[in-house]
Amino acid sequence: MKYYGLIGYPLTHSFSKKYFSDKFIQEGIAESQYDLYEMPALDTLPTLLKKEGLIGLNVTIPYKKDVLPFLDELDDESAERIGAVNTIKIYPDGSTKGFNTDYYGFYQSLVSWVERHGDTCEGLKALVLGNGGAAKAVMVALDDLKIEYLLISRQESTETITYDALTQEIIQSHRLIINTTPLGTFPNVTACPNIPYQFISKGHYLYDLVYNPAETLFLERGREQGASTQNGLKMLELQAEKAWEIWNNEDNIWSN
Repeated sequence: MKYYGLIGYPLTHSFSKKYFSDKFIQEGIAESQYDLYEMPALDTLPTLLKKEGLIGLNVTIPYKKDVLPFLDELDDESAERIGAVNTIKIYPDGSTKGFNTDYYGFYQSLVSWVERHGDTCEGLKALVLGNGGAAKAVMVALDDLKIEYLLISRQESTETITYDALTQEIIQSHRLIINTTPLGTFPNVTACPNIPYQFISKGHYLYDLVYNPAETLFLERGREQGASTQNGLKMLELQAEKAWEIWNNEDNIWSN
């Protein structure tokens, strides 16, 4: 039996388990099982990594950065560059390597979404809400797309501004707004990032990495202002397929 799974906390609703379980059935992938490993802390991770038959793990909130010291190696092109891991591969000799497929999923889904609206990423400016592990992948993708961005956080720093500092001018000049926080995730569906939604207009794009519910309050409030909206489902599907590639064949994984 080959084992795969997801680590994080809490794991109240998992896209990954259903996605991979359905994949195993639909594609006739035998002797494979995807499990959830809810971890209030990472002290049990070393034991899990030694589990017989374990091939790979996905990593979700809040451990995308915290998991790094537990791994033997980081992929140069993704995890090393981003500083966060969402995919772990366990090799036959027991060694481990961290990858980041969030970057791939976000990059591909953003470009195709904007192009479907007859627009281009060129010249866009973005606001990135949150500065956790998911934000790291988003920022690297934006850098590669040459999209200027501001990082918004609850605490001001040399790299961030606070939500209270968001003015009408900033909102109107940054047409792409990306929520990388878990705010609005089921069951806390009445929560949303505290931004001045009244300044959002038809030319805006609101992207929420949250996928459950399909329309978060963040997206709903943007849609009501005329913005184009997209949730995180397509990004999740793309990153999940890339994780599967990594677990099964690491050759040329970033060439497509």
